[in-house]
Amino acid sequence: MIIIELKDLAWGLIPVLITLGFLHRWSLPKRRALLSLARMLLQLLLIGYVLAFIFDSDSPYLITGVLSLMLLAASWITLDSLPGPAMPLFGLTLLSIVIGGVFTLVVITQGVMHLAPWYKPQVLIPIAGMIFSNAMNTISLAGERFYSEFERDGNYLAARNKAYQASMIPIFNALMAVGLVSLPGMMTGQILSGVSPLVAARYQIMVMLMIFGSSGISAAVFLLLLKKQLQPAPAEAQ
Repeated sequence: MIIIELKDLAWGLIPVLITLGFLHRWSLPKRRALLSLARMLLQLLLIGYVLAFIFDSDSPYLITGVLSLMLLAASWITLDSLPGPAMPLFGLTLLSIVIGGVFTLVVITQGVMHLAPWYKPQVLIPIAGMIFSNAMNTISLAGERFYSEFERDGNYLAARNKAYQASMIPIFNALMAVGLVSLPGMMTGQILSGVSPLVAARYQIMVMLMIFGSSGISAAVFLLLLKKQLQPAPAEAQ
């Protein structure tokens, strides 16, 4: 396995600086890009220490707390792309990710991987991270497109269907490209660490199935829950 030194990571900043140069040259907002990069660097540099502590623990309560924090963070980040009142939407996003994400997490870790104990953090946390983050992204796309379509003509069913289809496009593209255009993170990481490509391919199939399922369920639940929020109150309907 190739060990990457911190000083060597500086080379990875070259394409980043070029991208920031385009944003500056074209007078586009750079604040969010800079903030996102700074958060990414800080979070990933710190997460190694946090994960080392979590992996050494043998407490299902700690792992449950970590998963709960991941769910809350994913639900809150989703709100950045959604208009409307934050707290009601936060509840909808949280419930949607729980239904689609936690359900898929249980199916994958217990039905596919037969994880024992169920709270083994070295497996559970990375798998949960992939599931929750993809569900978060799909809900963001679905919500943004839904509100755009609904404001245009006020037709819930048409807006729901267009939003759901649009939110799944990145997933469809990933399914079509995997193995031909790209070797995704799970498979690449295992191959780099010396795992047989045949075994790595099976793990990647599992990952693609869980991303498709969790993202599709979470986005669908979110769009269904939105319908109730859009209904006028009894006093307003009269």
